[in-house]
Amino acid sequence: MRSRAVAFGALAVVCIAAAVIAAVVAISGARSDRQASAKAVAAARPKATEILAGGKPFAVFRSVDQAHAETLGRLSIAALDGGRPGPAVPAGPTCARTAFAAGKGLCLDLLGTQMSVKLLDGRMQQVGQFDLAGIPSRARVSPDGRWGGVTAFVVGHAYAAPGEFSTVATIIDMQAGKPIADLEKDFTVTDNGKVLDARDRNFWGLTFAGDGDTFYATAATDTRTWLIKGSIAARRAETIHENVECPSLSPDGTRIGYKQLVGRDPTRWRFTVLDLATGAETPLAESRSIDDQLAWLDDDHLLYGDGSVTWKVKADGSGKPEAWLRNADSATVQESVAAAP
Repeated sequence: MRSRAVAFGALAVVCIAAAVIAAVVAISGARSDRQASAKAVAAARPKATEILAGGKPFAVFRSVDQAHAETLGRLSIAALDGGRPGPAVPAGPTCARTAFAAGKGLCLDLLGTQMSVKLLDGRMQQVGQFDLAGIPSRARVSPDGRWGGVTAFVVGHAYAAPGEFSTVATIIDMQAGKPIADLEKDFTVTDNGKVLDARDRNFWGLTFAGDGDTFYATAATDTRTWLIKGSIAARRAETIHENVECPSLSPDGTRIGYKQLVGRDPTRWRFTVLDLATGAETPLAESRSIDDQLAWLDDDHLLYGDGSVTWKVKADGSGKPEAWLRNADSATVQESVAAAP
């Protein structure tokens, strides 16, 4: 338990730092700074609209460009011309974590001791909002835009030591605009037929299949982690592979990109791809230990952020990581809003 607490603590520090940076624009600047941020988004609106209505793929991310304080932390987009992102264009609110798919988006931001969850439409306009306890950590939207997944760091669980972090994974109904289930409280999760009911169990890193019901996530107790596969409708899930954190399902639904713990160090991971049919594991070319939930660019490449640059790496483990988009974090790819429901 202690080693996992250390891992949670280290991961929480990274997420707190990201959330605080994102919150600075909204709460620590003078009125003129906030006005400058709003003006920057308004000025970029024509270009953003052109990208959003263009019927072509584009990247969605939060800007971490320290040279442009007026858009720091803002949800931004970039056209994908020939597969490479064009210039960043501010297009939405300030976020600590973002996700976007099928014309539906999530923007997580720190709101005091809580997390503000903003629901966005295909124009990056806010269409809903609610608060959840905790510090923003992970976000995903299902391929059909039906479901959202949010992970937060929280304190105060009975089993945890004072100040120790736990995780809460929440499924959101994107149509109704509200949370509908907590993996720990509302799902029955089994490991080899036995209910996973340890007091210290935690869940994080939701990712969704394209069938509108199946999801994957990480489950953990003590020092062990598993990939779980579940049904939203049935409120059930089961472990299917050990040592998997922050899973991300490939577009074709056959593989999971994830962080795999290296040795006994609870803060060192290796990005890996799991073949769901065979169980084969393929370590990716990125050798650095980076804390992020991978996102799939396409069936052959994955994206991840190191805090300042979003990188691209091949899913088969070959080649070298390539800098894909600088000054960008929490990036996902939207095929087109025009084609989205």
